[in-house]
Amino acid sequence: MTAESIQQHLLDELDVTEVLVKLDGSHANITVVGDIFAELSRVKKQQVVYAPLKELIASGELHAVSIRTYTPTEWQREKKLAMLS
Repeated sequence: MTAESIQQHLLDELDVTEVLVKLDGSHANITVVGDIFAELSRVKKQQVVYAPLKELIASGELHAVSIRTYTPTEWQREKKLAMLS
């Protein structure tokens, strides 16, 4: 399991524009950007991203997952704020 394989899997399974994955052993920090998150609750956003990862989590390959979701507009704003700090 690599960050790239998780990234590609999520890009293949979800209708999103960008996926960033950082791995630290079996812990993953995942950022997902797409219009699909615009009308979803926080819990539903998490469920959308967890669904394609269920097998990796169940097998123990992926132990802990931290997920951040953004719409493209939110993501642009987040990147601008990060550059300011």
